[in-house]
Amino acid sequence: MDWLRWLHDSGHVADLVVAVIVLEGVGLIWLHRRVGRPGWPWRMVLALIPGAALVMALGAALRGADWMWVGAWLLVSLGVHLTDMWVRWRR
Repeated sequence: MDWLRWLHDSGHVADLVVAVIVLEGVGLIWLHRRVGRPGWPWRMVLALIPGAALVMALGAALRGADWMWVGAWLLVSLGVHLTDMWVRWRR
């Protein structure tokens, strides 16, 4: 299980999770177009971005990045999350 330790210690576990989130977004967009719904599925993408930003903050922390990078990713997550909640609330 040395590869799991390496995945954690190098911070690449965050990269792996972000890659899965990106694949999920691509899959949702593909499914949205496949079933023939009109318009851009931006609400689905808007829901995925805060989670990806949180994982990027985790990756920055695991890599020992400066606290400002971790804080910046957390602010991105908060900003997009609040935007998503505002859009949903208006509906």
